[in-house]
Amino acid sequence: MSDIQAPRLLQRVRQAVRVRHYSVRTEESYVAWVRRFVRFNAMRHPAELGAEDVNRFVTALAESGRLSASTQTQALSALLFLYRHVLRQDIGDLGAIARAKGPVRLPVVLERGEVRAVLERMTGPPRLGALLMYGSGLRLSEAVQLRVKDLDFTMREITVRRAKGAVDRVTMLPESVVPELEAQLDRARRLHQRDLAMGGGLAPLPGAYERKAPAAAREWKWQFLFPAGRRFRDPRSGVMRRYAMHESVVQRAVRQAVQEAGITKLATCHSLRHSFATHLLQDGYDIRTVQELLGHRDVATTMIYTHVLNRGGLGVRSPMDRIQ
Repeated sequence: MSDIQAPRLLQRVRQAVRVRHYSVRTEESYVAWVRRFVRFNAMRHPAELGAEDVNRFVTALAESGRLSASTQTQALSALLFLYRHVLRQDIGDLGAIARAKGPVRLPVVLERGEVRAVLERMTGPPRLGALLMYGSGLRLSEAVQLRVKDLDFTMREITVRRAKGAVDRVTMLPESVVPELEAQLDRARRLHQRDLAMGGGLAPLPGAYERKAPAAAREWKWQFLFPAGRRFRDPRSGVMRRYAMHESVVQRAVRQAVQEAGITKLATCHSLRHSFATHLLQDGYDIRTVQELLGHRDVATTMIYTHVLNRGGLGVRSPMDRIQ
């Protein structure tokens, strides 16, 4: 494949991703995997390749690269997207392509005292993000991407827009978090006003909304609850905008708080969401309600949290305890 063809193919991938309103993160991921696939096949154009080449590439990722099952699946998704939506080609029997299966692991759940210990060691926006992950069941990406308009203080609700699977949902806004939320909104508003005074104040807008209402990018309601410390250039439009705080800011803060609290569990930001679900079930809420709050499509996904209900050892009493 020549140097002239490569950018043209990658540009077509970008266009196909944008037409379907996928995220910038997905776009960059797909482009990177397509580029890696082409290089793996000695710079041959993907149109000249087929299912056997795709399978060989994905298998090599697992064997030589020792990549995780989720990463291998991501690469396969990118290549299937390339053939289906960009090249418009049938690459054969998809069943012949080996899909990696990751191990089934139980979620890491913190006890209530451990959650308290972690939160007590956090400050500022990262602490508030952690509060929302535990108090509202948000994913990390959902928490940092919240906008002003997503908060309803009257109804005590948070609307999660375009969550996993591009589905909106509503979850609770904890009463105890309101003071810190209001303080964060005040900080974000002052920053937005400074941006406006300097001719900025633009937030990225979803999908084609910017074409329909270009002035909305400067409106307060569209600004992020957790604005980034500095502005960045939009990779799609080239315009300087203020994005949301990067996820790594919260991840580092949670990791440090877990270490300072002396917690030996392999707890991460997602453990706060796991703890939210588990503690609701412990408090007697039905699993369907928890499923809706979490945004799970299948209740079977939510069922995994039943392993740590008040009955230890899956509710079975060891015979050893009966002979003591």
